[in-house]
Amino acid sequence: MQPRDRMLTALDLKQPDRVPVWELAFNEESIIGIACHFTSEVPPFKRLVDMTLEEKLQLFEALCTLVESLDLDGITLLPLSQRERIDENCIRDELGIVYRLSDHGEAYPVDGPIQDMSDLKKLKLGPPNPAELFALHYAGQKFKGRRALVFHTPGPFKQSWTLRGAMEKLLMDYMLNPGLARSLARISTDYFMELHDMAIDAGAEVIALEGDLAFNTNSLMSPAQYAEFIGPYHKEIVENVHKKGAKIFKHSDGNLWPILDMLLDCGFDGIHPIQPQCMDITEVKRYCSKRACILGNIDCMYLLPDGTPEEVEQSVKETIAAAAPGGGYIMSSSNSVHPGCKPENYIAMVHAARKYGKY
Repeated sequence: MQPRDRMLTALDLKQPDRVPVWELAFNEESIIGIACHFTSEVPPFKRLVDMTLEEKLQLFEALCTLVESLDLDGITLLPLSQRERIDENCIRDELGIVYRLSDHGEAYPVDGPIQDMSDLKKLKLGPPNPAELFALHYAGQKFKGRRALVFHTPGPFKQSWTLRGAMEKLLMDYMLNPGLARSLARISTDYFMELHDMAIDAGAEVIALEGDLAFNTNSLMSPAQYAEFIGPYHKEIVENVHKKGAKIFKHSDGNLWPILDMLLDCGFDGIHPIQPQCMDITEVKRYCSKRACILGNIDCMYLLPDGTPEEVEQSVKETIAAAAPGGGYIMSSSNSVHPGCKPENYIAMVHAARKYGKY
């Protein structure tokens, strides 16, 4: 079975020949740290915003080498938007969203262009720039037909709060300024449906809709707020992706139990990453097995950063025993491979999945 077919079979809730292995995201440091086990052709470590075009291409080649060498079943591609440095600690994108750089993972939004309803008139979200699909086209030339091409975008919740500059602002809008919250969700949804159409036409077979909806003990918003301000837009996005013939899964860390039924009702083909600190994968698999594929669960908070390869192997063995029977499971970390994860532990995770993941 081809890697692509293996991953799509699992998303169809069927049983492939072995458990698929894939990853939502690597960042610059983790790509270089893992890829250097397989090639010397890696760029010097820099943040992407500071890399030359040649270095960016070298970084992407290193990612492709990593995927090929570890025989991952899919590769995740992001839209490539322009960002510029403001100062040593912050960057700004084309929409005017300001991000603070972090040594521990992705940059975090700290200011946005939408402060009140009047700012919506100045917002230019779309049409999507075809140049954003560069990485997808590049990977398609290397992997199309062999490995699943996963296109990774924010959802309407994350895009809305990012435009507001802080999550708490949008959550307050749900109570104090619901008109603004609905307008942002509508604008974001329309944009992403158009972007997803372009990506699928360019070869994307799976859409990863990211944006956390929960923390370790509860959802970030009440179930009623999810049903009013997010769920209907998720349903539109899912229906649009399915109409184009592709799959879509929802990423969110945290305890999704309060809103899990509503996520499943939206029609998502999968739920990622089943964070082990707050969701038991055996219980989630039993609950979702007839409705959605489950993806993830290998702990990237403690195990991949601080564990041993032997401990990683044991966790993979236990997770496969709990989640793999009957199909409908794709292995990945419990979020992403961030700078704190040891490269040798990630490699051990993949090798263990091959060892114990045969059906």
